[in-house]
Amino acid sequence: MQLVFLYGKPATGKLTVARELAALTGYKLFQNQLAVNLLLPVFDFGSTPFVELREEIWLAVFRRAAKERLPGLVFTFAPETTVRPSFVEETIDIVATAGSRVRFVELTCSREELLQRIDAKSRRQSGKLASRLEFERLDAAGVFATSHMPKAEVTIDTGPLKPEEAAEKIRKELRLPRART
Repeated sequence: MQLVFLYGKPATGKLTVARELAALTGYKLFQNQLAVNLLLPVFDFGSTPFVELREEIWLAVFRRAAKERLPGLVFTFAPETTVRPSFVEETIDIVATAGSRVRFVELTCSREELLQRIDAKSRRQSGKLASRLEFERLDAAGVFATSHMPKAEVTIDTGPLKPEEAAEKIRKELRLPRART
């Protein structure tokens, strides 16, 4: 199983590009926000049970996808300080045990572009961070630092690209299959 691990700051286009990439490759899409939205009605963001269960869910999906021998899975991830450093290491181990590897892809965009996107209606509707003020406060505090992430095989600036162009660039650079139509 190929695990395409798309990561970047909020509003860099991870979900939008991931949808396009999944359509191009035929890989399944697993967005991290699904686990977050499942847990928020019960546990406060960042609380110990929230952090532990969120990561258990993510890892359980990777484990099962590998066991079921899915050809590929696209995962969206926003690195932030409530994610334990062991999460990425465990992800790599699970995929390696299945005979494959994690393909890290970093999405970026200019700060101006990010600030334009952050308060989009679609972000508010899906429960994502959608406040410029809150983003700037968290970013200044180093919450979204990516220095602990493994080096990306591919880095894409989503600002000048349409989502389908970014997805095709990822597909080509990682030499991922094209879905049969």
